[in-house]
Amino acid sequence: MAEKTRESVRPAMGGTAAITLVGGPPELLDDCFGLLGELEHAWSRFREGSDVWRLNWSRGRPVRVRPCTVRLVTELINAWALTDGDFDPTVLPQLVASGYDTSRVDVSRRTTLPETAAWPGAVADIDIVGLNIRLPLGTTLDPGGLGKGLAADMIAELALDRGADGVLAEVGGDLVVAGQAPDATAWTIGIADPFTPGELLSVIRLAGGSVATSSRLVRVWAGPDGPAHHVINPGTGISAVTPTVTSTVIAGTGARAEALAKLAFVRDPDRLLNGLPRIGAAGLIVTADQRHRCSANWADFR
Repeated sequence: MAEKTRESVRPAMGGTAAITLVGGPPELLDDCFGLLGELEHAWSRFREGSDVWRLNWSRGRPVRVRPCTVRLVTELINAWALTDGDFDPTVLPQLVASGYDTSRVDVSRRTTLPETAAWPGAVADIDIVGLNIRLPLGTTLDPGGLGKGLAADMIAELALDRGADGVLAEVGGDLVVAGQAPDATAWTIGIADPFTPGELLSVIRLAGGSVATSSRLVRVWAGPDGPAHHVINPGTGISAVTPTVTSTVIAGTGARAEALAKLAFVRDPDRLLNGLPRIGAAGLIVTADQRHRCSANWADFR
């Protein structure tokens, strides 16, 4: 089995991406990274001319976009609905105002917004007809972490469609596994300890699905009102003030896991962990006092 397994780690989407394939044609690994590059080109808010850039500058007019962007916007709307608005894809004006307007990997790339951009946006009024998307005047979108989770979903789909027996796709901390694992049973995934580099909090076994980790320690900067991070509280419009440091969620897809992982920064952690099993998910939350707790069904994946 080992000779059929190929893997690579490459820069992507403001960080790194890792792809492992079991079986499949020799060119498939490059094709998977090629898809990731296409998605970044279409979805980056820092890249002038991307689909997301054009949508954010559309000022209420419909924009024709790539099919992958229709899927992205659909998933953003679905995540907003699933979380009763606690996942808010329209917080981009707040992120920019707080100081997160420059790419962390290329300082020449900046997010600029039209004078009409406002928060909160009108997610319920986003209109999709075929490949045409109309954002209500003032509404702008930030794919954020959900874009990374969805990218991992789409890489896994491509790999299986092109003949791989199994695939692991990890994009910026969002990981999706599908098909046959290298040991023919399940994929082994380590959950990092945010306070002790190189140490693991937990090791899980996953036959298929996604694991997404969101952290308020990774993207931090000095904002106009003090230290800021990229997880915006949709109730206040500023960086979430919360004891949660990292949140890890297991779910069926990368997009869904990423949306649910954000909830630990804006909801009571214990209530969230109690509720995740009822929607087919599991979670592990680490707080600033270096304690961690998990949902009752987390042990099902050990």
